[in-house]
Amino acid sequence: MKPVVALLTLTLAAFGALSLYAMAEVGYFGIWQAGLAGPGALQLLADLLIVCTLVMTWMVTDARRHGITVWPFIVITLAAGSFGPLLYLLRRHWAALPARVAA
Repeated sequence: MKPVVALLTLTLAAFGALSLYAMAEVGYFGIWQAGLAGPGALQLLADLLIVCTLVMTWMVTDARRHGITVWPFIVITLAAGSFGPLLYLLRRHWAALPARVAA
């Protein structure tokens, strides 16, 4: 396994565990409510929305270049934030594997 794939997988697993814990404690909407709790939390939420929008724009462009269907990852990003880009990057790596083997 390449180091970048291992890092992506580890990040996805750790973030997944943290997200499950947060959802068990406060629920999906509780996470959003926490983002609106005060100016500092609102700033973090706005920052997350900006970064996710930028990443979705990149994913659409990159997916067209690599022939990958991007809409599932856009939907995941809209519903679950960083899970979409993390899964997209893993999918992008897997999509490139046959080309590497054949070359």
